[in-house]
Amino acid sequence: MKLFVGTIEENKACLTLEESHHVQKVLRMKLGDSLSVTDGNGLVVHGVISQVGKHVFVQIEQKIFVEKPTINLHIAIAPTKNIDRFEFFVEKATELGISTITPLLTQNSERKIINIDKLQKQAVAASKQSGRSYFPIIQPMTKLPDFMELHSEKPINICHCNNNLARKSIHEVKYNEEVLFLIGPEGDFSDNEIQQWNQLPNVSSISLGNSRLRTETAGIVVSSYFYGKSM
Repeated sequence: MKLFVGTIEENKACLTLEESHHVQKVLRMKLGDSLSVTDGNGLVVHGVISQVGKHVFVQIEQKIFVEKPTINLHIAIAPTKNIDRFEFFVEKATELGISTITPLLTQNSERKIINIDKLQKQAVAASKQSGRSYFPIIQPMTKLPDFMELHSEKPINICHCNNNLARKSIHEVKYNEEVLFLIGPEGDFSDNEIQQWNQLPNVSSISLGNSRLRTETAGIVVSSYFYGKSM
């Protein structure tokens, strides 16, 4: 059954304007047709179209509340110069169950501006395609020092390629319900950034293996690893 996005009340659901247009003008669905609606926070309802117009309304026949993923994965990652690669990461990380993505502004960042609304829409589309009822949050672009200060009390795992510093394998990362990873831009974090943050007691340096991975690939590798852990 097709999955759409909307607000859910006790007995009915109301699709968003965009979803309502898609249902009526693209899919040509009519009164009485069956569909599913999610609010993006774990609630999914099944029902039939009961009213059409500016908004499509659904008469609810069944409600299902999906439990939250066992691991809350937050990746702060520098957007790539080629935005298509970053959008590819957002799509695949969403399919793999990521909870939060924070675009990161670092000393070596080449892309300093991104369209958050567009990325959020892509994350919602990927969630619908993969049947996810929890949508990931796309945070505003954040400078690395500000991000580190904001999360100063949390364990932070920084993936970098500086072979002169001791790094742990991703298999050694300790986590409970939440895990936080930082991934740098093309060219990696600067040596100054790595050395500065590596001295903090809550920060661990992480290696993702012997290959030098592209930024978006590193993000997908981390997402895939914790997707496997949550199965």
